[in-house]
Formats: sequence, structure tokens, C-alpha cells
Amino acid sequence: MRSADILGFLLAATLNGSPEAAAPGAQALPPQQPGAIVLTLDDAIDRGVRASARLREAGARTAMASAVADQRRAASQPQVTVQAGYLRTNHVTPFILPVPGATGPVQPIYPDIPDNYRSRLDLQYPLYNSGRFTALEQAARSETAAADADERTARADLTLEIARAYWTFVTAIEQRRVVEESIAATHAHLENARRRLDAGIVAPHEVFAIEAQESRQQLLAIQAGGNRDVAEADLARLIGEPQSRIEPATPLAPPAAVNAGLSALVAEASSRRTERQALSRRLSAAEDRVKAAEASNRPTVSAGGGFDYASPNPRIFPRERDWHTSWDVGVNVGWPLFDGGRNKAEVAETSAATRAMRARLDEFDSVLNVDVRRGLTELSASVAAIETAEQGIRAASEGRRVAGERFLAGVATSADVLDAQVALLQAELDRTQALAAGRIAEARVARAVGR
Repeated sequence: MRSADILGFLLAATLNGSPEAAAPGAQALPPQQPGAIVLTLDDAIDRGVRASARLREAGARTAMASAVADQRRAASQPQVTVQAGYLRTNHVTPFILPVPGATGPVQPIYPDIPDNYRSRLDLQYPLYNSGRFTALEQAARSETAAADADERTARADLTLEIARAYWTFVTAIEQRRVVEESIAATHAHLENARRRLDAGIVAPHEVFAIEAQESRQQLLAIQAGGNRDVAEADLARLIGEPQSRIEPATPLAPPAAVNAGLSALVAEASSRRTERQALSRRLSAAEDRVKAAEASNRPTVSAGGGFDYASPNPRIFPRERDWHTSWDVGVNVGWPLFDGGRNKAEVAETSAATRAMRARLDEFDSVLNVDVRRGLTELSASVAAIETAEQGIRAASEGRRVAGERFLAGVATSADVLDAQVALLQAELDRTQALAAGRIAEARVARAVGR
């Protein structure tokens, strides 16, 4: 058999036995590594939510806001206090008023009692405060709802971040696979070219060109390996497993089509976006604080009372060392007439905060349309890119087949076959990148709409 036929047979066997001889565009999952965590996208999101310190902080802030609201509510409720005390005074000269004709012991009117004991059960109840306490409680409840919306916003942001990291990791794995397969194919062509050089069929420059291309692809493999490690580390950090190896279990697939129009999606986003809910709640809280500030210079009415048990009891005359009880009940009315402009400044501050919050809400509404439109544009572009990449794979696969047949017929060089092989691998890489971009765009649309 001629050497050229032998080399052609070896090249055909290399092409037919390579992983790329499978159906073009098929995205197989990588083999699992021992001890690696196998994760689907949903598993990664669930782990990330449970491990996120950011969400724990947001939850703590929600609990803190709820506690503040409880404090505001408690301010309008009755307050009961138990008091006890001891007071030591200096000795004094007893004051005795002589009683004419008295034959028994003389009772001092103001005796020397240096040891004073006092206990009191005190009750304070705000009856009317011009709506200040109610406004403050409503403002605190609105802040609690806003903090809860912030927590849900952080969860949505984390979900998008994990999805982006997951698909970036999958893309990095696929890139590394494509480059390694390209190196294997290039090396097989290089061996064939060297044999043909030894047989005197090709010139040395053809072998040198293939060697240069193999070196460049090895450099790409090193870069692809580094990108994979970085992407894996980022995903592992997000799921709370920074020292673990990860194997993705969700294969790349085209994103689902969005059937709703732009106006419908914008309307849905206006009602579902947690950022807008938080801004609306904070606007309500700012308006309630204005009401509370305006009520600060209005009358307040409160009731109070108490029960005393003291020795000596200052309400018993004359003073005695014995323990005596007493009680009191009263109503207090207060109306601040002049406070140096404090209330006016407080109203101005809260009014300015309300205007600022309303401006932030208007700004968010103006940006919301752009966010949804941008997400739809990216998703549409990704779907179109996937279709174009599929066409590229079909064309490159056919080109590789033709180049192989021409080489076997002796009318093409091994460099032509190698170029066709690289073109097919690049087309598959382009499809992988388009699929990953489509899934990320799909996640961004869901985030923009508030799903």
C-alpha cells in the first residue's frame, strides 16, 4: 500500500474516532470527578440562598425594623412601673409644738427620721397625642415592609448572580473541552504531516505551520483551564462551599421564548419588582413622619396614677416611722407654645425627605422600562445567535467532511483538513457561548420583570 494511502487511512480513522465525530451541536455533560459536588442550577441557587451572609444581614435588618415598629406601638400603651428606694438623711432637731393641758406623751410634728423607705406602683397612660404615636407606628410598619422588600431584592440579586456564575462555569468547561479536542486533532494532523515529510510528500514549512498552531492552541488550553478554575471558585463561593469541586448537572439548552409584549412585561415589573415596593413603602413612611412632626406642637393628654407604701409617708402628717399607704390619680394636659423653631425644622426635614423619596420612585419608574427592554433585546439577540451558530455548525461539519474526502483523494493538504477541524470546533464553541448568553439573558429578563 502506498504511504499516502496509509496516511489517509490513519487521518480518516483519527477524524472518525474523535469526540467531534458525534452529532454537531450536542452538549454532553462532563464526566464526574470523585468527591465533586454535582449541582443543577436550582440546587446551586438553593445552596446559595441558605449560605448567603448577605441574606442573613437583610433578614436581621427586617427583624430590626419590626422591633422598631413594636417599640412605636408600645409607646401608645399603658406603662406600669414598680419603684423602690432608700434615702438616708442627716439628723435634725425634732420640731415639737407644746400642747397646753396635755398630760400624755408629746407627739413631735417633725421628728428626726434619717432612714426613709419608699415603694411605688406607678401607671402612665397617654390618652391623646394628636395622632403622633399612630403616625410614628405606621411609619415604622412601612419601614418593616420596605426592609422585607429589600430582603427579597437581595434574594433576587443573588439568584441572578448564581445563575450567571453557573452558566459562566459551564461555558468555561465547554471551552476547555473544545480546546483540548482541538489540540488532540491538531496533534494527530501533526504526526501525519511528519510522516508525509519523512516520505518526501510535503515541504517542511507545512509541518512548521501545524506545530505553530498546536503551540497556540496549547496556550489557549492553559488560558481555558485558568478561566475554568476562576469560574468554579466564584460559583463555589456563592454556594458556601469555597473549598469544594463542582460538577454542573444542568446541560445547556436554548432559553424559553417570551410570549408577552414589552408593555405587558413593564406593567408586570411595576407590580412585582421588590425595589419599587420598597421605595413605595419608604415613601409612605416618609409621609407618616411628616404627620408625626406636624403633630408635635399640638396638645397631648395623659393620665397617671400610683400607689405608695412608704416609711415615713410624706403624705401622712405628722411624719411617723410606721409604714403607710397612699395613692394618687391625675390627668395632665400639655401644649408646647414655643420650642425655638425645633418643630418647624423637623417638619421641613421630613418634608424634604418625602420629596427625595418621591423623586427616587419616579427615577426608578423611568429606568424600569429600559431594564425590561434591554433584557428582551439581549434575549432576542441570544436566540438569533444560537440559530446562527447552529447553521455555522452544520456548515463547518460539512466542510470538514469534504476536506477529509479531498485529502483522501490526494487533492487537499493536511492543513486544509486541520483548518476545517478548527472551524468546526470554533463553531461549536460559538454555539456554547450563545447558549450560555441566552440562559443568562433569560435570568436577567426574569430579574427585570421581578419573577
